[in-house]
Amino acid sequence: MCRHVINRRQVIAFAAAAPFLAACKPQTAGPEDIRWGREVCAICGMIISEPNFAAEVRGGPDRALLKFDDIGDAVHWLAIQPWAKSPDVEFWVRDYETGTRWLDARAARYLTGVVSPMDYGFGAVETHGPDTVTFAEMEAEVLRIGLTWRCITPEEQET
Repeated sequence: MCRHVINRRQVIAFAAAAPFLAACKPQTAGPEDIRWGREVCAICGMIISEPNFAAEVRGGPDRALLKFDDIGDAVHWLAIQPWAKSPDVEFWVRDYETGTRWLDARAARYLTGVVSPMDYGFGAVETHGPDTVTFAEMEAEVLRIGLTWRCITPEEQET
């Protein structure tokens, strides 16, 4: 027979700790906050400091989230992933106008000719405008021009 009795203090302690324990569980959907000036881009290693250009990709077998300082870097990184075309891949970008809202990168429109951290020249907006292109058009242009010089390693520059 079990003689262990749970007392009121143990119940209260568990109830108080439950929200903190739940917070330790990794998020598996949606974008996450970026610690501006503290986190680095997954492809180029530069500090992510400009909210108006940040992007995030969540996908793969472990639903990992990667953060980028420019939509162009995220496009290049995703293009080489074997699971890139999987329907459950999430792709988020911060809006160019305020830098405060996450937009679905595939549904957003992109202003052209803006000065972006990695010189790809695109800023995400929510609505269609005269100087905007679709995600597919932006993606094609980013892949056409290739990685910017800021993402190329010294070894790659020598070849």
